Amino acid sequence: ENGITKFMQKVGGGYAIYFNKKYKRKGHLFNRFKAFHIENDAQFRNVITYVHCNPLSIIEPGWKESGIKDTVKAIAFLTNEYRWSSFFDYIGKKNFPSLISKDFTLELMSGEAGIAEKVGNWVKFNEKIANFDFRSLES
Repeated sequence: ENGITKFMQKVGGGYAIYFNKKYKRKGHLFNRFKAFHIENDAQFRNVITYVHCNPLSIIEPGWKESGIKDTVKAIAFLTNEYRWSSFFDYIGKKNFPSLISKDFTLELMSGEAGIAEKVGNWVKFNEKIANFDFRSLES
């Protein structure tokens, strides 16, 4: 029961204790781990897309709050540069294929082209948010 949550608490907490003692500091090192139950396939597809977009914070800090400013740069970063996620493997580029089992996810995401399209659409949607003039909603 709650095995992943307990594991993440022990790993994160244990490392924080070690790090804080070593560097004579106090406080959290990581954001709190949050677990939630995925209810359906659509929610799973959204989570997979969101997780694969998280590295965009490296090149566009604050994109989650204010949107993505440069779609071309963001998509190029995810598809050609950022190797430290499973996204390369999901879109057919050999990266760390022995670390993941991707058949289930690819089936739900309509294959390599499907996952690339969904991530690209998410990036483009977030660019629209960045460029939307919210003052136009004022009456």
